[in-house]
Formats: sequence, structure tokens, C-alpha cells
Amino acid sequence: MRYDPQFDRTLIAAFQQNAPAESSGIGALLPRASQPSMRVLRAVMRLAGQHAELLRHAERPWASITFSGTRHAITLAFEGVEGCAAGEAFLAALPDHEFTISRQLVADASVTSVVHDMLPVPRIVVEAELLLLDDC
Repeated sequence: MRYDPQFDRTLIAAFQQNAPAESSGIGALLPRASQPSMRVLRAVMRLAGQHAELLRHAERPWASITFSGTRHAITLAFEGVEGCAAGEAFLAALPDHEFTISRQLVADASVTSVVHDMLPVPRIVVEAELLLLDDC
């Protein structure tokens, strides 16, 4: 996976401002190729709900003989009792969720890691991978 800390900070800033990157000016800071990343992250964050905190995102190109796309690794944290309940709901919903992302088809969405911590506050950290195919 390609991991770019500056890119992650920019993406996280876009979500913290609660505004689409294109309208907040952050879209201008991101490379054009990253715009599908923003659509994927928005869709995942909508599913995760208001208690989710985006910790990390990485993507890499993916291709088979007949398809091309990207594989996304996303790390989210859910804190507190309500956050943990939201995290559990996210874990249950992700594998079967029907994402609607323009010009992308989510071929696979899976949870790759879950870490539960109870102290100092209840916290769930979820790592998920999504395989997106280009739908031209």
C-alpha cells in the first residue's frame, strides 16, 4: 500500500471541516487522481456514522486481465460507549453494504482487523479494505 502522511492529513482535514473537499478548497490541494479516494472515504464515513474518526487511508492500483481499479485500506476509530455501538454496527454492515460511488463499483469490502480497548475509555479500531473497480 502506498502511504503518504501528508495526503492522509489533507483527507482527514477535509472530513474534520465537514465539507466536501471540492467546495472547501481542499480539492485543489489533492491530485486529480485522488478524487475517487475522496468519494470512497465519504461513502465509508457515511456508513460509519458520526462517531467514526478517520485515522488512516492508503490506496494502491489493482488490475486483473479484464478489470482495473484500486484497493483502499481505511482505518477508523470509534470511542466511548455510543462510539463502540456505532463501530459494532459498522462491522456488521460493511461486508454486505451496497455502496453508491460514481464511476466506481465496490467489488469487495471486508474487515481486516478489529482492536477492542476498554481503558481508559472503550474504543474500537477497525481496519477495512475495499476493492473498487473502474466503471466507465
